[in-house]
Amino acid sequence: MLSVDDVAHYLHQLPGSSIFLRYVRSSYQNDPWRSLLELLLFLFALRVWLSKRTRGDSEKGFIRLSEGEIDELIDDWQPEPLVPTNQPHKPPPTILGPPSIKPRVLLPQQPIERAKQVTNLVSYNFLGLLGDQRIKDAATNALRVYGVGSCGPPGFYGNMDAHIALEKSIAQTLGAESAIIYSQGFATIVSVIPTFAKRGDIIVADEGCSFAIRKGLQISRSTVRWYKHNDMNSLEAVLDGVNREAKRRKSPLTRRFICSEGIFQNDGTLANLKRMCELKRKYKYRLILDESYSFGVVGSTGRGLTELFDVPARDVDILVGSMANTLGGAGGFCAGESVVVEHQRINSAAFIFSASLPPIMAVSANKTLSILNSSSGPSLVQALQSNIATFRSALTGLDSLQCASHPLAPIQHVFFTPSKEYQVMNMSSAVENTDEEKIESIWEDIAEDALSNGVFVTVARHLRGQEGDIGALSAGPNMRVPPGGATPPSEPRPSIKVAISAALSKKETEKAALTLKNSVNRVLKRRS
Repeated sequence: MLSVDDVAHYLHQLPGSSIFLRYVRSSYQNDPWRSLLELLLFLFALRVWLSKRTRGDSEKGFIRLSEGEIDELIDDWQPEPLVPTNQPHKPPPTILGPPSIKPRVLLPQQPIERAKQVTNLVSYNFLGLLGDQRIKDAATNALRVYGVGSCGPPGFYGNMDAHIALEKSIAQTLGAESAIIYSQGFATIVSVIPTFAKRGDIIVADEGCSFAIRKGLQISRSTVRWYKHNDMNSLEAVLDGVNREAKRRKSPLTRRFICSEGIFQNDGTLANLKRMCELKRKYKYRLILDESYSFGVVGSTGRGLTELFDVPARDVDILVGSMANTLGGAGGFCAGESVVVEHQRINSAAFIFSASLPPIMAVSANKTLSILNSSSGPSLVQALQSNIATFRSALTGLDSLQCASHPLAPIQHVFFTPSKEYQVMNMSSAVENTDEEKIESIWEDIAEDALSNGVFVTVARHLRGQEGDIGALSAGPNMRVPPGGATPPSEPRPSIKVAISAALSKKETEKAALTLKNSVNRVLKRRS
C-alpha cells in the first residue's frame, strides 16, 4: 500500500503542504483508503493548478507585429455598416392612428393630408377582433391591476395568476394535459426544439419549414434529414431510410422527432396531420407541430389541425403556437403532457432567461380565447373561411398568377407562375440583385399600386442570403440527401402575402381581390 512518507518529500516545499500532510497522516491511521483518495485528489488539483492554461507567444504560428504594423492595420480597417446602405426594398407606408380593418395609410414621401383610408389585408386580424371592446376593457382592467410589465423571468418573480390562467385556458381549449407560455413568439419554437433534441438525436423535418424552425434545428445540433415539402410518401421514405441506416450501422438508440408546421408560413399549405401521426406511431417517432397559423382559424371551432383531422391532442407530443396571430396578444405557447411542459420550465432557455409576458398581453390573449370558445366563436371561424373562399374565387382567371395556399389558410400567398417568374426576372434592370430580389421588386410595385387603389397588402419578407444558409447549417457538416428525401431548404419563393379577415364582408373581400388582380395587370403591362 502507498505510504504517505513516500510522497512527503515531493510536497514539503509547497505552501500549506505541511498542514495537509499532518491531516493526511492523522486520517491515515483511521482510514487508509480514504486518506489515499484524498491524496490523489490533492495531486490532481495540484496538477491542474500548475498546468499551462494559455498559449504563449512562442506557440507555432504566432506572428509578433511591431507597433507600426499594428497602427497600419488599424488605419486600414473599415467596419461594415450595421444597416446596409443599399436597401433592396422600398420604404414601407405609414399607418396613421390606431390599427383597424380600415386604417388611414400614408405612402412614403407624401404629405399627411394625402393619407387615405384603405382595406387592411396586412394585419393578422383573422377573426376580426382587432379593436373589440371586450378585449379593450379586459386589457384596461389588467393595466390597472398589474401595471405594464412582469419585471422578471417566470422562475423568479415574473409569474402571475394571469399567466397561469392563460396556460390553463390554452390546455383546455386544445384538449391537452398542460401548457406553457413564452414571452416571444419567434423564440418559442427556436427554444422548444433544442430543449428536447440534442447532438446525436435525429429530426426529420419538412423542407418548407419556417426560418424559426430552421434556426431551432440548427441550435439543437441534431442530425437533420429533410423530406419533400408536404409529401407524406417522401416522409415515409426518409423514416424508413433512417431506420435501415441505423440497423446497418448498429447505431445506439436515440431520440427521434418529426417536425412540421400546421399551416406553412412560407406558402400557406396545410400539413396532413392524420398521416403524420400514423407514420410517427409506425416508426416510433415523436411529433413536433407548429400551429402558429392554424390555431384559432382551422376546424369547426378553431382548435386547429387536431380538430380538423379529428386527431386527439395527446397524439401530438409537442404542440407549439403563436399568440401574436389569432389571439391578438404576444408570445407563444407549447402544449402537451405535463412532463413535457414541466421539463421546459427548467430547461428551455427562452423561458428561463426571458422576462415573463406582460400581464396585459396575457389577459388580452385569454379574453380572445374565451370569445373563441363562446357560442359566437364558430360563427367567426365560418365567416373567415367564407371570406377565404371568396378571395380565392375572385383571384382566378389570371394566367400569370397561382395561389398555392390551402383553401382553409388565413394567409394566402399569391405567386407568379414559374414561366412568368422567368419573364419577370428579365423585366428588372437591377443587374446586381438576385433573382428573388428582382421578382420582389415587381411585387413591391404591385403592392404600391394596390395601396394607391385602396387595398393594403404586403410582400412576404424573408432574410435573403440567410434562410437558405440556415437550412444547410441545420443539416450539419455531414448532411446528405436520404433516399426519397430532399436537400436542405433554399430561399422561399417571392410572393404577395394576403391576410384574410372575418371583419370584412364578402363584397369587400371580393373587391379587394379584384383590385389586387387589376394591379397585377397594370404593373406587368407597364413593365413589359
